[in-house]
Amino acid sequence: MSFKYDVCIIGGLGHVGLPLGLSFANKNLKTILYDINKDAIEMVKNRVMPFMERGADKILNKTIDNTLFVTDDREVIKDSKFIIIVIGTPVDEHLSPNFVLFRDFLSRFIKLFSDNQHIILRSTVYPGTTEKIIDYLRKNNLKTRVSFCPERIAQGYAISEISCLPQIISSEDDESFSEASNLFKAITSEIIRLSFMEAELAKLFTNVYRYIKFSIANQFYQIATQNGLDFYKIYKAIVYNYPRAKDFPKAGFTAGPCLFKDTMQLAAFSKNNFFLGHAAMLVNEGLPYFLVEQLKQRLSLENKVVGILGMAFKPDSDDKRESLAYKLKHILEFENCTLLCSDPYIKDNRFVTEEDLIKNCDIIFIGCPHKRYASLNIPSDKTVIDVWNMRE
Repeated sequence: MSFKYDVCIIGGLGHVGLPLGLSFANKNLKTILYDINKDAIEMVKNRVMPFMERGADKILNKTIDNTLFVTDDREVIKDSKFIIIVIGTPVDEHLSPNFVLFRDFLSRFIKLFSDNQHIILRSTVYPGTTEKIIDYLRKNNLKTRVSFCPERIAQGYAISEISCLPQIISSEDDESFSEASNLFKAITSEIIRLSFMEAELAKLFTNVYRYIKFSIANQFYQIATQNGLDFYKIYKAIVYNYPRAKDFPKAGFTAGPCLFKDTMQLAAFSKNNFFLGHAAMLVNEGLPYFLVEQLKQRLSLENKVVGILGMAFKPDSDDKRESLAYKLKHILEFENCTLLCSDPYIKDNRFVTEEDLIKNCDIIFIGCPHKRYASLNIPSDKTVIDVWNMRE
């Protein structure tokens, strides 16, 4: 059976789907991106990236309306050989994985799938989800092939990382694995085969490992600060010419759409016996509170003008998803102070310029360590809270 498109990516205009689609299209695979975000569709059709992604603009300009197409018409799913789904299992208000939402999502598209297609799950899913999806398809009399091929990219660097990172692939049989491997060999050279559960846990372990590693630095920062010591003086002594500490991270807000959520998914999978993960969550999520409380021990916030420089969840990015700078903002809003926010990459008409923020604020928090902040001229009479130590 022939298909109009080689690849259809559902949720194709997000931070995972669009770089992947660009990568396939750049290798002459006919790729259709399905999304309901009409603003993003118009931007991409006009050769404009809806978010920051290094190297994407050139590829978009080259491939759009050639090998790359965008639409909000779900019917294109029927016309595609590979259907890549980039939404993951969400966590609910109790921090538990919610497979029902994933199943409901699939039910909206079930009539568009056929036996000759191949569904690829791309985002993080709760362990056992892939098997449940296969069972759901079979109960609906579909023989559609299914693979789980997790993404492991860093937002903003996806284009380059997709081509150089090994691709983990888990499939229900050898033929499905061969199909998925041939697809991804178009954009990367190394393939690693795992079972469904192994691949699902590999993705979770990767993110949770990073979350825990950051929590160690944040806990050490709090211990040093509470005892009136300079954490970064200690940090520099530890890492200087000492290879066993080369991966010791600095302190800072540990945020974004994946690390916290995936830690909670792993906690649920371990029947809430994942004490290390829960402890990491308390440390990382508690850091904004810690910074504010430490500041209040030194001076009053009443009638002060307080600013947050940087609202993205990672430096030199416009991605604000689950940013702890916003949690810091909410905490400060409970104080009797005037609050200003600024970020050079996030469009928000409530934000002020960094120059105005520096001029008008008595206290300045570095909410995100954008590289440009290292060279800002902040007068010495301003109180600066810089957990990242970027302005040493």
